[in-house]
Amino acid sequence: MIDTLSDFVAELRAVGIPVSMVEALDAIEAIEHTDLTDSENLRATLGATLVKNSRHQDAFNLAFDVFFGLRAPIGRIGDIDDILADLGVGGQGADAGGLSDALEAALLAGDRDALRQLIVAAVDMYGGMQPGRPVGGKYYAYRVLRRLESDALLARLLAALMPQGDESELDRRIRQAEAQGMIDAVRGEIEREITSRLVQDRGAAQVAATRRLPLIEDMDLMHATQTEIEQVERAIGPLARKLATRLSHRRKHGSKGRLDVRRTIRRSLAHGGVLLEPQFKPPRTSKPEFVVLCDVSGSMATFARFTMQLAYAISSELSNVRVFAFIDGLDEVTCFFGPGVDFGIGLVELGTNADLIRHDGHSDYGRSFAEMWERYEDAVTSKSTVIITGDARNNYRDPGVEYLNRIADKARAVFWLNPEPKRFWDTGDSVMSRYLPACNSVEQVRTLRQLEAFVERAALPTTRRPRLVS
Repeated sequence: MIDTLSDFVAELRAVGIPVSMVEALDAIEAIEHTDLTDSENLRATLGATLVKNSRHQDAFNLAFDVFFGLRAPIGRIGDIDDILADLGVGGQGADAGGLSDALEAALLAGDRDALRQLIVAAVDMYGGMQPGRPVGGKYYAYRVLRRLESDALLARLLAALMPQGDESELDRRIRQAEAQGMIDAVRGEIEREITSRLVQDRGAAQVAATRRLPLIEDMDLMHATQTEIEQVERAIGPLARKLATRLSHRRKHGSKGRLDVRRTIRRSLAHGGVLLEPQFKPPRTSKPEFVVLCDVSGSMATFARFTMQLAYAISSELSNVRVFAFIDGLDEVTCFFGPGVDFGIGLVELGTNADLIRHDGHSDYGRSFAEMWERYEDAVTSKSTVIITGDARNNYRDPGVEYLNRIADKARAVFWLNPEPKRFWDTGDSVMSRYLPACNSVEQVRTLRQLEAFVERAALPTTRRPRLVS
C-alpha cells in the first residue's frame, strides 16, 4: 500500500498538484484509520490530506481511479441472459438493443449491481480491448457508448421519467437533470471498468501518464475551449481581489512618509537635542487606480475574453477602474464591465457598440496609444497602475513608442501581459522590445498559473528598470 501511495503522490506532482512531504506523511497516517475496502472513503481521506485547491479535484479523481480503482472481477458475458430476464427484458438476446433496454431498466430501478454487470458485458462485447494495444481509454469508452446509443437511451429515460399530464418548467428541468445524471452514471461506470482493465494490462503508472488531466491553471488560454475558458473565468475573481489588495497594501506601507521636522525636534529634547529618533508624517493613502488597455483584435480573441474577464473582476472590486479596448482604434468600455453588469452582456455590448476600428481592423498599437494620450490623458494619473494586454504585433505600422512613454511617465506603474511565448517576441511584426523600456515589467501570461505569478510579483516595489519575466 505504501508503494502504491508513493507512486500516487508522484503522479499528482507530475500533473502539477503541489504535495509536500509533510502532506504525504499525513496521508499515510490517515489511511491507518480508514477502511481500505471502501473506495469512496479512501478517496475522501486522501483528498482531504493531499488536495488544497478545489480546481485540482478532477485531476486528483482521475489519478485516484487509476491507482486505487482496480475492481474485483465479476461474472462476464455468460450471466447476461439471466440479468436481462431479471430486469424484464429477456428474450431479446445480448445485443446492443437488449443491453440498452436492460440499462434503462437497471437505472430506473436503481439497481447498481445489475448496472455494473451490464457495463462489464457491454465493454466485453463492444470495447474491442486487446492486451498490450497502445490505445487510450477514451477511445474504448466512445466505442461502447456509440453501440449502446447513449443519446437514444437519454431520450427513453426522459420519456419514462416524465409524468403524464401538465407539469411546470421546473419539473421538466428536474427530470432532465435526473435523466442526464443517469447517463453520466453509465459513462462513469464504463470509464472506470475500462480504466481497471487497462491498469491490469499495463500497470498504474503507465496508464496514469497517458490519461493525465491538465490542471485548469496550466491550460493554454490562446487555444482553450469554451468550457475551459468558463472554468478559468471562475478562478479570476479571487486573483483580481488579491491583485487589488496587494497593490493597495504596497501603496499604504511602502514608505514611511515625509520627515516631520517639528516632531523630530521635540523628540530630540529628551536626548539633549541629538536627533536620535527621526519622526515621519503618516503617508497619505488612496485607493489604487487601474487603467486596463486590451487588444481585442481577431488574433487575440480568446485571450481578449480572458483579459476582459480580469478587467471585469477588478472593476467589481474597485471603483477607480477604467477599461479601454482597441484594435486599430481605441474606445473606453468601462460602462460595459462595471459592477452590476453581466459579463456576457458586456461582451456583446462591446462587440456591438464600441468604436474600435478606424482603418482595416488589424492591430495598430501606435494609433491606439496616440488616441489614449490625446483623448483620455486624464484617465492616467500618478496613482494609476496601467495594465496592457496584447501580443505587440503591430502589422509593420508606427509603434507609437513616444505616446506609450508619455503614458508611462505619468502613471505610477505599467505592466504588459503578453500571451505569446517569449521566443516569438520580436519576430515578424512583433515590436515587443520597442515597448519594453516604458514598462515596469513585461510578462508572458498564457496560463492561469502565469497570471497568478504576475499577481505575486506585482506587489514588489516598482522600478523603471525594464525586466523580462517569462
